[in-house]
Amino acid sequence: MEMKNIYVPEVADLIKVEKMTELETFFEVKLPGGRDLGHEPGQFVQVSVFGVGEAPISVSSTPLKKGSFEMVVRRVGNVTNAMHRLKAGDKLGIRGPFGHGFNMDEFAGKDILVIAGGIGLVPLRSLINTVIAESERKKYGRLIILYGAKTKEEFLFRDELGMWTERDDIEYMVTVDRKTPGWEGRVGVITTLIPDVKLDLKNTLAVICGPPVMYKFVILSLRSKGLKDNQIYVSLERKMKCGVGKCGHCQINNIYVCQEGPVFNYARIEDLKEAI
Repeated sequence: MEMKNIYVPEVADLIKVEKMTELETFFEVKLPGGRDLGHEPGQFVQVSVFGVGEAPISVSSTPLKKGSFEMVVRRVGNVTNAMHRLKAGDKLGIRGPFGHGFNMDEFAGKDILVIAGGIGLVPLRSLINTVIAESERKKYGRLIILYGAKTKEEFLFRDELGMWTERDDIEYMVTVDRKTPGWEGRVGVITTLIPDVKLDLKNTLAVICGPPVMYKFVILSLRSKGLKDNQIYVSLERKMKCGVGKCGHCQINNIYVCQEGPVFNYARIEDLKEAI
């Protein structure tokens, strides 16, 4: 069997591009021959815009989706700005998937508490849509989703948020940091949702992804509820650059986030001050 060269991008087709917010755009990508990406929830790919550069981007679609995969990209630098100028029919370079995501076998039979802040929903959507798939749902216990954004205008996947509200097998709570016209829901940072959640402490795993400032306070809140550090998983994809452990950009002591993460059990990294 021919080994795949992880340093060489595959030329992939953009089959859908859709603006989601002022800063975020949705991309659906088809690999050559319609081959599945073969990722696990929480993994990422390296995306090349030819002539501009490359950036690590989280995969937002479930591995159960066949023939294409999805990403949501925030416009923050040269590569992502160039991506936002692309349209359906254009080409991208794709390397990956890379890193370690969520091992779904570890979540089987467990209640799952998902805590997503802002664009942190993107990699966690892959986990959520795997859990709620008709073929998979019975493998897991309760699914509790806490989602927060600065304002309602920054909500991602709005159709799916509405669906979560309607499903009786999802417990969904949402808040915004700042009220804007038309918002009648909760106002406050995401940690204000946690006291209202009733947990089976022996059978719950929590997963967290969001802006850096959020992690410390969410973890403290979960500890106050009685969750142990080994019941908490965090995604640290924000620190990555090359994807293959060569540039050192994501190194934390002896750990390379792109190789050993971006998903970590918190008990493993709680003593690494730079991690959170």
